[in-house]
Amino acid sequence: MKTEYSVVAHWSGEFDDDALGVWAEKLRAQLLAPEVSLGLVFMSPNFFPHAAQALEVLRVHAKIPLLAGCSSHGLIAGEEEIENSSGLVLALYSLPGATLKGVYFAQPQVEAAGAETDSYWPKEIGVDPAHINGWLAFVDPFHLDSETWIRTWNQSFAGLPVFGGLASGNFPEPLTQIYLNGEVYEEGGVAIAIGGEVALTGVISQGCTPIGETWTLTRVEQNLIHNIGNRPAYSVLADTFQKLPPDEQKKAQGNLFIGLVVNEYLEEFHRGDFLVRNLIGGDPNSGVLAVGAMPRAGQTMQFQRRDAAAATEDMNELLGLSKEKLAGATVYGGCLCCCNGRGHHLFGRANHDVEIIQRCLGPLGLAGFFCNGEIGPVGEKNYLHGFTASLALFVHKPKAAVPAK
Repeated sequence: MKTEYSVVAHWSGEFDDDALGVWAEKLRAQLLAPEVSLGLVFMSPNFFPHAAQALEVLRVHAKIPLLAGCSSHGLIAGEEEIENSSGLVLALYSLPGATLKGVYFAQPQVEAAGAETDSYWPKEIGVDPAHINGWLAFVDPFHLDSETWIRTWNQSFAGLPVFGGLASGNFPEPLTQIYLNGEVYEEGGVAIAIGGEVALTGVISQGCTPIGETWTLTRVEQNLIHNIGNRPAYSVLADTFQKLPPDEQKKAQGNLFIGLVVNEYLEEFHRGDFLVRNLIGGDPNSGVLAVGAMPRAGQTMQFQRRDAAAATEDMNELLGLSKEKLAGATVYGGCLCCCNGRGHHLFGRANHDVEIIQRCLGPLGLAGFFCNGEIGPVGEKNYLHGFTASLALFVHKPKAAVPAK
């Protein structure tokens, strides 16, 4: 697929130095813009032995100044979700007026960041938060503490969105690859700082629809919710379930989650304002619910249902809201990081998410992969997610007006 500012294609063959070089040259020739600003590459595990050679071939023949990506057993290109595939996906983007910088980080730096001040990362990687608009990140899930990384990154780059995902590979072997320019890493992560006249925005679709009403948590102990609205938490969940119509009860059985509001200053709470986390279990005798998060007393919550229909509804509504906010701004392209539990596994067919995205925002130069976890903002902070589609969009950002003297 190609647009004015991007071109994306899937190489389905085995590694072949000469043939891959010709393919990369032809792909570059399809880009209407005079220069490539950024390349994204996602490779299947059968390319592991040849990854460094492949990166060099792509960089040289497609004339890519900054190339980043990771491994995955499922690839995304244009209008296709190519699950359990071989080969690689390459996307070329022209981002007029953008400033870009790729950085690599590893577990020792994450540990140091956790022990130091909020200014650790800007000094360590040489990126001033005041000069960028967001991050695109690809991380190894096996050798890096992603929770500590995203927490410290949020502190250092407060208010800046991070989109991306955790790489995947061959299982059960805990091996993935992360790519930056010509380097291949089997641990750590890479992040692309995006600044200048290009902003990073997007959609975080957590695949849920809210059920029942919103409540306030009134007694919480770590990840245990004792009381909701001064009532036993389990009773509130049971009442919410019982009030659903029979067909909705059937859909919700075994598919219930909790949504936690991350910004209590909003006048109203809507889809996208909630951080969705697992309901681990509940005890009807004590009335306690265990959840996969650390909620706080006073926080607003709402129960959520996750299934194929809810995920479709969530994606459609959030994309519609995103289109309204874009208000006709130029979208240069996108990157979709999609949970490996979505796709055919959830929807029973291929191409579900990309079809909705292209219908709402397309034609869009779109590349991506199926993840072991997704990265994206909810409110002003970035989080790790599951069963989520994290869509990053490269969008034109007008120059700031110069004050009159």
